[in-house]
Amino acid sequence: MSRASADPSTGPVRVGTDEADGIIVAVIDDGKVNALSGPVIDGIRSAVALAVEQGRPLVITGRDGCFSAGFDLAVMGGDDRHGASALFADGARLYREIIEAPVPVVASCTGHALAGGALLLLSADHRIGRSGPYRVGLNEVSIGMALPNFAVAMATHRLERRFLTSATMFAEVGPPDRAVAMGFLDETDDDPLHVACRLAASLARLPHGAFAATKRRIRRGLQHDLAALDRR
Repeated sequence: MSRASADPSTGPVRVGTDEADGIIVAVIDDGKVNALSGPVIDGIRSAVALAVEQGRPLVITGRDGCFSAGFDLAVMGGDDRHGASALFADGARLYREIIEAPVPVVASCTGHALAGGALLLLSADHRIGRSGPYRVGLNEVSIGMALPNFAVAMATHRLERRFLTSATMFAEVGPPDRAVAMGFLDETDDDPLHVACRLAASLARLPHGAFAATKRRIRRGLQHDLAALDRR
């Protein structure tokens, strides 16, 4: 699928538009594990803002073998607690912006999606995972971190209820088929980006106002819970 125009920046998130299909594609590629660093979060937020501004569906994808391994541990585990808190807050803001976006957001999961990367999947409207040997899940407890309240709210609203305890308190991570059963993914395919772009192109033809209003109503409970956390 050709990109008619693209952001010329060489940062870790490349944003391209497909004029023929009316979609925007954001590719996360930091050359490593696609950690949610400040530049990565800023890049995805810019893609969300562009999609909302232009009224186009957004596809978020990673590089081969990795979607995102979560928040940048060099920052989260460092001595700068203010910097870590700011990064965490920026990530939470990103998730809310995707959840509240009045346009379709489709995730193409190209590989490992852990912790904050799994939350990125939970914020998207539809998630297509690559078929293959990689892991998806909220592994925070297993590395000594309690799940933050916003993550618990997202998991509660988006995961299958019978798997909520194992996915959160037990920090279960699993292969793509398990991720589908638990609710991190909706389907798998050998070429998730192609399927995601094809779906996004079909969603671009939906009446914008009707989609936006319905998404707002479907996500109302989650938005309410996240907003309540901000007021605490």
